[in-house]
This record gives sequence, structure tokens and C-alpha cells, in this order.
Amino acid sequence: MALLLRDVTVGFTGRRADVRVEGRRVVAVEPPGLPVDGAQVVDGAGGTLLPGLVDAHAHLLQWASSRQRVSLADATSAAHAADLIAAAGAAPGELLQGAGFHAALWPDRPHKTLLDRVLPDQPVALFSNDLHTLWLSSAAMRLANVDHPTGVFIEDQCMALTAALPTPSTDVTDRWVLAATEAAAARGVTTIADYEYSDTVADWRRRSTPATRIRCVIAKFLLDETIERGLRTGDQVGDRLTVGPLKIFMDGSLNTRTAYCHDHYPDGGHHGELLEPLDQLLPVLRKAVDNGIGLALHAIGDRANALALDAFERLGVGGRIEHAQLLAPADVPRFAALGVVAGVQPAHQPDDRDAADRHWPGRTDRAYAFGSLHRAGATLEFGSDAPVAPLDPWDAIASAVTRTDDDRPGWHPEQCLPLEVAVAAGTGGRGTTVAVGDPADLVLAGRDLAALPPDELRDLPVLATVVDGACTHRA
Repeated sequence: MALLLRDVTVGFTGRRADVRVEGRRVVAVEPPGLPVDGAQVVDGAGGTLLPGLVDAHAHLLQWASSRQRVSLADATSAAHAADLIAAAGAAPGELLQGAGFHAALWPDRPHKTLLDRVLPDQPVALFSNDLHTLWLSSAAMRLANVDHPTGVFIEDQCMALTAALPTPSTDVTDRWVLAATEAAAARGVTTIADYEYSDTVADWRRRSTPATRIRCVIAKFLLDETIERGLRTGDQVGDRLTVGPLKIFMDGSLNTRTAYCHDHYPDGGHHGELLEPLDQLLPVLRKAVDNGIGLALHAIGDRANALALDAFERLGVGGRIEHAQLLAPADVPRFAALGVVAGVQPAHQPDDRDAADRHWPGRTDRAYAFGSLHRAGATLEFGSDAPVAPLDPWDAIASAVTRTDDDRPGWHPEQCLPLEVAVAAGTGGRGTTVAVGDPADLVLAGRDLAALPPDELRDLPVLATVVDGACTHRA
């Protein structure tokens, strides 16, 4: 069925129009008054019509699962987190899970004894907000058949144990994930890049059709198998499913103090962790490139970002750097020069500003440097890194525009982005306007964005979301 989006404001042009969609394309953008001609009608009431929004970096199973976990976002210490999870309670022997804690600013450290004291013999698994730390009780470690002096696992051990912990049945988790795509569609999302550390192609082929398009990102351990399957980045592998890039970790994260930096951290004299030397990594990257698989390199510290850019330069290809949270000034113009997309998560900046001030002192003018990257000509694409931040593109856009999410002034406001630039980064490179011939992946926001105060962006209503010409959300 055709779709008629009536009386909409087209992007930031200020132009009111009726927009008709037939099949998978926009076929008309005309002054208000287009005949219905059997189309399904959506009344825009002057709201803004944009290309569909893209979450260019999310972990969908973990995001869907986190929606079922106890929130520890308000925990002010490790002991407080233990009390919060104890208050939630669970059936004896059931794995009790919590998520979202920020340990970088705590006065104490996570330890298994804190959990064992408040929940003796209860398996407990707590996930940090950045997903780089997993904190287990003694009973949970027995469940996972591991032992550890503190019960706190970071980086590779964290990822491996996260995958090894007991989970509900696949049928249950698949329902959770599909519901998460419906929630994303309700915020205007039409495409999600799924960075889950699993066989995302097989997982998504098993599930029903999602409410958004999915880019199935390839984990490093599946590179050879992906090549044997004959899959290349961009290949269609199912309804609304395509193959994404290869994900490689260069370093860790800020909150675990494992982001790899030129300068040492003040509390330990170390520089973070380089997870694999560049000379060892280059053959892996070359194999991917030679087999038509794009690259997405996780780099957070400035030294890790420099090495990631070096890798692209030596390979002679473009690609993506995911996060790019701290950059040396000399590396900012290299993104545009090398054709490397900065896949950034603006909502992390207000979440991490206090941790950055503590652990990256004297360098925060070049942290989350969206303004500098934009002025240097880099392509910015926004993601959430859900569950690290909520899967909500308007939260990301608001953070990029204001550099705050509370009553404090914007943090390093020289790095703010203009609203139109931020929205364009949220559409995955499609810009902010809609024209005849465009793909019919669209979002209709309930307000005229050009006249919207920035502090109202996070609460922006979404009237309709369209994927392939069909409504996946109607308010």
C-alpha cells in the first residue's frame, strides 16, 4: 500500500509538503494537497520529516537483556551496588543480574566478598556500564566453573565469561531482542548495527523479521568462518539483514582505565592496555579487506586511535573507528584524509565527563571531540553502544548539541555540534532532507526541529517510523 505523509516540514528547509511513498521509494514531495488515491495517510501536523535514524553501534542481545536486569546506575560505591542488588532479590539458585554501574568514581572497589556477604550462595552477575567489567559472586563463579581472587573480570575475560553465563532459552531472548527493535523503531530508528560478540548472521537469520534493518557485525573469532561462507560486508542475508564490518578491539575503556593513552593514568602510572600489537593485527585486517569485509576498529585512548589510523594508512583503505573518545590533535585531520568514519556515541560524554576529568586531566579539551572532527571534515556517525547508553538517537543528538544531560553547563562547549549537523550524523550519512527517489526509510518527528529548544530534544515525540515504505511505528 502507498503511504501519504501529509503536511510535514521537510528536514531543516522550512518547506511544508505532502510526501508520497510507493514501494520502497519516495515518489512525490509536493505542496500540501496531494490526493490520497488509496494511500495510508499519516498526518504530520507540521512535524519534521527526516531520513530514518541509524544507531551505528549497539549490542542488541545485551541491550535487550539489560532491559530485564536490575539497574545499578545510581550506585555510589561498590557496597551500595551490593545493597541495591540484594534488595532486588531472586529465587534461590537463580542467576541474579544487575547492570549499569560506574566504578571509576567509587571510593571502594568491587569484590566478590561484598556480594557473598549480602547474598550468600546466590549466583550474582553485575555488568559495568561500559560492558568492560563483569563482577561475579562466588556462587556465580562456581556456576561458570571459574575461580578468581576478586571476582572482577575485565576486557577479554569479561567478554568470554559474559558469553559463558547461563541465559534464558533462545526463544525467550529472541523475543526480548525483537521487542528491543520495536522500542528502537518507536524512537525513529530504521537501522541498527549489531555489535554483539556472537555469530550475529546466524542469530538474526533465526529470528523473525525485526522492526529495523540490522547490520550483522562480524566478531574477530568468526572472520575465517565468514570468509568460508562467502559473505562480504553489505551482502543481503535475510529480510532487512545485511553483513556489517569486522569488529576489532585495539584497547579497553576509560572507566576500567584500560583505554590505551600516550600519557599515563594518574592513579597507577600505566598507559592502559593495547590488546594486540599492530604488526600482529595487520595480517588479520588485510585478510578481511582482501575478502571484501570492511573494518571497524574499537579505539578509545589517543594512542589506540593513532595506531588505528596507522593501520588504515598502511592498508590503504578507509573504514570505521568506533568510539574515538580521546584524540591527539595531530590525528583529528587524519580521519578525513584517510576516509575513516568516526563512529561516536555522544551520550557517553555527559556520562563520562567526571571520569575523564579525573583520569585524563589536562586532556579533556580533546575528549569526545565531535566539533573538532566535524570542522576537520570527518564523517561522523552516531550510535548508542547500548546498553552502555539507552538506544535512543535523540539522546545522542541532544548530548552532541548541548554537551550535558543535567543542570551543569555544557562540558567543553567548543566541541558542541550544530543541531543540523548532529541530526545528519544520526541518519547514518543520509543528511537531513527527503527527496524524490530516496529510500523509503523515514522518521516523522512531532515538532519542527528548526524551532525546537535543544533542552527538549530528548523528549521529542516520534509520530511515525517507516522502513521500506511500511510503518514500523505509529504514535
